[in-house]
Amino acid sequence: MKVFVGLVISALVGLAGVLAFSPRSMPPLRPTETPVERMQINGIEVTRMGWVIAGELGHILISRDQGRSWTAASVPSSRQALINRLVFADDTNGLALGHEGWILRTADGGRSWKESAFQAEAGEPLLDAARLPSGDWLAVGAFGRVLRSRDGGKSWQSEAMPEPTDWHLNGIAASKDRRHWLILGEAGTLLRSQDGGENWQTVEPFYSGSLYGAVSLGGATWVAYGMRGHLFRSSDNGRSWSEVTLPRLASLYAGTLLPDGRLLLAGQGGVVLASDDRGLSFQVLRETGQENLTDILVPPSGPWLLVSDAGLRRLERPGAEHHAPTTMPITSSHQGTP
Repeated sequence: MKVFVGLVISALVGLAGVLAFSPRSMPPLRPTETPVERMQINGIEVTRMGWVIAGELGHILISRDQGRSWTAASVPSSRQALINRLVFADDTNGLALGHEGWILRTADGGRSWKESAFQAEAGEPLLDAARLPSGDWLAVGAFGRVLRSRDGGKSWQSEAMPEPTDWHLNGIAASKDRRHWLILGEAGTLLRSQDGGENWQTVEPFYSGSLYGAVSLGGATWVAYGMRGHLFRSSDNGRSWSEVTLPRLASLYAGTLLPDGRLLLAGQGGVVLASDDRGLSFQVLRETGQENLTDILVPPSGPWLLVSDAGLRRLERPGAEHHAPTTMPITSSHQGTP
C-alpha cells in the first residue's frame, strides 16, 4: 500500500511539473470598469486595435466595439501619472506622454506599452510629440523641454533650440507635406522649421498669451489657437500672423481638419467651433459651459468623439445626411504624424 501511495504522489508531482512549464497562451484582456464617461481623458486615437484613450492615473484603455466596452492596455509600471497626450505615427507605432517626464511607446497599436523614460524627481510634464520625416521622434513639454529620439522612441536626448526658453511648449504641428513644422507655447512662443523639423527658427512674438496648437489648412495657410479664444491665421507658412475674431472667448485646446475642408476647434466649456472658409470665420456647433475638451476624433461614421477632463463625449455629426461618411478617412487633432 505504501508503495502504491508513493507512486501516486510521484505521478502527481510529475504532472504538476509538466503543467508548470507548459506553454500558455496570453489570456484576453478583461473589460475594465474604469468610468470612461467620467474620467479625465487627454487623448484619443484610432489604431489597428480600435479606439485608444489615455488620461488620469496613467490609464490607457482600448475599445474594439465603438466604445461599448473597454479593456485596459498592458502598461509595465503603475506610475499613476497623468498622461497628457497620445500620438501615433501610423496605426501601429505610437507614444503616450505624461507628467514626470513619462514616455511610453507601443508597436502593436496600443495593446501593450513599454516605458522609455520617467523621472520621479524634477521630471517635467511632456505635452506633445511627433515623428519627423527623418524617422526621429521629437517631444516637447514644460519649461522649454525638448527631447529627440533617434531609435524609434526607445531612448531620448535633450534637443537644443536656437533660443532656449523656460516657457512651456504645448504643441507640435506639421503641414500636409511634412516639410513645414511649428512648435507652439506660452507667452506667444512659436518656433518654425522649413526642413522637416531638423532646424528651427524663432518667430517674432505676435501675442503675449499661450498658444496650444496649430492646424495646417493646406498650401501656406495655417491657424494657431490658444487662450481665451485667441486665434491667428498665417498665409505664408508661419512667418507672419493676423488675428481672427471668434464667436466665443473660450480657450482652445484641440483642432482638426476634416477631409471635406471643414476646420474644427474645441476647448473650454465644451465648445466646438467650425469653419467652412479656411479659418476666416467660425460658427458654434456645441457648448456646455462645463467640461474642457482636450482632443477630437472623427470616425468614418457615427458621432464625432470628444474627450475631456470629465470623460468621453459624443457629438452627432452635423448634416450627416448630406455627407458620405463611409468614404471619409479617420482624422484626429494631431497634424503631421501619419
